[in-house]
Amino acid sequence: MTIILDAMGSDDRPIPEVKAAVTASNALKEEIILVGDEEQLKTLLQDIPGDKSRIEIVHAPEALDMSDHIVDARAKKQNTMRIGMELVKEGRGDAFVTAGNTGMAMYFAKKVFGDIKGVNRPCLSGLFPVRNGHAVVLDIGANAECRPEFLVHFAIMGKIYAQRMLGIDNPRIGLLSNGEEEGKGNNLVRETYPLLEATDLNFIGNVEGKELFGGQADVVVTDGFTGNVLLKSTEAVAKLIIDILKEELMSSFRTKMGALLAKPAFGKIKQMLDPSEIGAAPLLGIDGLVFVGHGRSDAKAMVSAVRGAKHAVDNNLLSELRKAIAESIQE
Repeated sequence: MTIILDAMGSDDRPIPEVKAAVTASNALKEEIILVGDEEQLKTLLQDIPGDKSRIEIVHAPEALDMSDHIVDARAKKQNTMRIGMELVKEGRGDAFVTAGNTGMAMYFAKKVFGDIKGVNRPCLSGLFPVRNGHAVVLDIGANAECRPEFLVHFAIMGKIYAQRMLGIDNPRIGLLSNGEEEGKGNNLVRETYPLLEATDLNFIGNVEGKELFGGQADVVVTDGFTGNVLLKSTEAVAKLIIDILKEELMSSFRTKMGALLAKPAFGKIKQMLDPSEIGAAPLLGIDGLVFVGHGRSDAKAMVSAVRGAKHAVDNNLLSELRKAIAESIQE
């Protein structure tokens, strides 16, 4: 297996990507191709300890910035995203990982791979920490505006993702809304509800935030605008909780002693709420495996992203998505 890693995606590029390539290739025993400025990457690799025999560098003279728009991206014909995805398309790699601009990742993924036949609109899928595990939430930012049929395909792809990546046989599908009762929500939610109800999915109806984080749904579908607000709000609240706990526990000798005794429990909470444990989100519906991480990703997050990409390849995620979409069309 070979994972293609965009070395020029993160805010601190290419240091987190290069460190992650060394760590991941040693831990996973898989080949990694770093795509970026060859001389710069070679110099950085020399200063990082570890076995680098499984790491290859493919030169890409240009990099996309977070502020780039489509016009800027089109002008950078030799950028790391495009070259990296083309390596996968050519069969030199099995999956592509980047911490770059999500919009640009979607643009080039559609251009290089195209959509899985029958998919109305690809989406970005995220794993949210919930009671007793994780829930798949999609879309979390690829499509600000959605039609009801888009959300039905999100649900189908979310089901396959939950089955293959989380090992859930019959995932419970929920529709994110401001109330549990049928008829609640905006026009999109109200029009999507009967479409999901008519499928053979394990649709449990509308879910609010309490059901999502209470672990009562395995897959939750929504439009990309709402999903992105939910994602960023969740991350902000998680960081607030961790920061306040740290401040309060270090405020006196007594609380420090209590913190020492409860250290394993606090460590577990921190791990559960840490987005770097997940690393990256897959673009589901693209006819290729593309994973997109946060721009602020550090080396730990990038290692998690590479591990997630490997897990997707190991579990035949792409072929299962193709099969599920084809079956939904026939129905």
